[in-house]
Parts: sequence; C-alpha cells; structure tokens
Amino acid sequence: MRLTFVKQLTFLTTLIMSGWVYAADPKVIGEFNDWTAYVYMEGSNKVCYMVSKPKKEEGSYTKRGDVFALITHRPAEKSKNVFSFVAGYPFKQGSEVTVSVGSQSFKLFTQNETAWTADEATDNKITNAIRSGSSLVVKGVSARDTATTDTFGLKGSSSAYAAISKECGIK
Repeated sequence: MRLTFVKQLTFLTTLIMSGWVYAADPKVIGEFNDWTAYVYMEGSNKVCYMVSKPKKEEGSYTKRGDVFALITHRPAEKSKNVFSFVAGYPFKQGSEVTVSVGSQSFKLFTQNETAWTADEATDNKITNAIRSGSSLVVKGVSARDTATTDTFGLKGSSSAYAAISKECGIK
C-alpha cells in the first residue's frame, strides 16, 4: 500500500513541480519564510503540503533539476506528516538518502528522483525535528555517482505546518 502511495506521490509531485497539472490547481495557503503551504483537491479529497527549496546546493554536477523538501497530509487516506525529498536528478539505484536535523539523522529509500521514509514513525520524527530545528541537510548520490548535499532553512516551518494541518483538519 505504501509503495502505491509512493508512486502516486512521485507522479503528482513531478507533475505539479513541472507545471503540467492544471486540474489539481494547487492554491497557496501561505508563505512562511523558508516554507510555502499549499492545498489542492485530488478528486474530492483535499491534500495539503508544505514545500521548501534549499538555501545551499553542493555537488560536482553540471545539470540538475529543481530540488524540494515536502511534508504532505492526505486526510482521506488517514495519512499525515509524509516527508519526501525531490533531488532534481535520478538517484543511484538502491542508494539511500541521509536526512539530518541537528543531532538527529534518518535514512530514506530512493526511487527515481524522490526519497521517502520507510514508515510512519520516521515521518513523524522528521516532521517534529523540522518544526523545532534550524536547518535540514539532505545527502544523496545520483545515478552518475555524484554526491550532493542540500541545506534547507527551517524558519517558518512550524507556521507552515500549522497552516496545512488546519486546512486539512489534522490535529
């Protein structure tokens, strides 16, 4: 079930970020320093997410797409706090991504250009760390063996989280 959700999220995130999805029509709930909160309808179901772009991108690459960190709520699926990372390049097959917030470190699995946690408990831990931390560092390796490090600011993450939670009725 989680893999199906992962595939749907990958596809939808890619389409939204590329500007191809007009029907979903994401609406900005608010901008909160480093994070922006959105809502859109997926059929008759509301989806709320917060997204940020890195403040600093490091790696010896020549071309890279857009990079994003997201936290998503899907109340109709009883899903909340789903953390994902879009790298802007295809990951090395079978590689893991390391996410660090302060002294906390987490491993994510990869598929194509996106990385996720393996379970709900880790999603919740990362979400809580983001809301209380000052920076998020994500390290990954591309299919071409290029190591990257992306650093995100977390200023405004608590306010963005409150906005998406209120909009989607998450307590």
